[in-house]
Amino acid sequence: MPSSGPINKIGIYVDVSYIYNNGGQKMQYDALREFACRDYSEPVRMNAYVSYDRDRADWDENYRKGTQNFHSALRDMGYKVIVKEIQWFQDETGNRYGKANADLDLAVDALLQSANLDRILLASGDGDFVQVVRALQDKGLRVEVLALDNVSSKLRHEADFFISGYQVPNLIPTANHKTEGPIWGDLGSRVRGWCYWHSDQGYGFIRYIKGISPGLWLTDTRHPDSPYATAFFHDSNLPDAVRPNNLPSRNYVLEMELAKSERGGGVQAINMELVSKF
Repeated sequence: MPSSGPINKIGIYVDVSYIYNNGGQKMQYDALREFACRDYSEPVRMNAYVSYDRDRADWDENYRKGTQNFHSALRDMGYKVIVKEIQWFQDETGNRYGKANADLDLAVDALLQSANLDRILLASGDGDFVQVVRALQDKGLRVEVLALDNVSSKLRHEADFFISGYQVPNLIPTANHKTEGPIWGDLGSRVRGWCYWHSDQGYGFIRYIKGISPGLWLTDTRHPDSPYATAFFHDSNLPDAVRPNNLPSRNYVLEMELAKSERGGGVQAINMELVSKF
């Protein structure tokens, strides 16, 4: 049910190039908006900072049309698209390289627009934003950071709340994503989470988000309003890249299929894969 209390005003700032180049080629921007506004908040600002190679667009029709369609889709979802054209240079050896860094634009916009906001969601893993996060916090805002791969540890620790985008339901399609079939959180679906408890007897439990909803601080799944659920797993189902003696750990984001547990009425994780490591 909608909240009867004050509605928070949210700003969503997406470093699109960074996200795209670090695991976010298939990120669903409607799910990002839903996650940012999960407590029935109002998205006052939704800025997506994109790079655009005009030189390539002159000769690559697929690139030009694909980029235009992507920008149009973002606008349809309510994002303001801020385009940063790639500038091409040559180094002293004659190698050509391009720059289209939108960090400064994003930082300035967030700071100037923060007076009308209560909370900011920054979608980026770039450590250059650490000082921006601190400045926004000094203004009294709560700053959340969402990223995928290659995330600055300083940025994660500076944020009021950090979440791997892989854990957000339907933000990044899972390995067997289909338009029809079990939805995220149902038996037979694939979800992502982290191991929060492990026994030296060869088993453990993974916590995952059932669906986008308020109360992410309610990690105890026994609480009726908790958005989390747990799945039991055998160490034999862990991927080769994850050693049991390194568990429990939030540093491993695991994707798994949900099956009926062998231990009664619970849920068991099978066909597990490592999708991200901090």
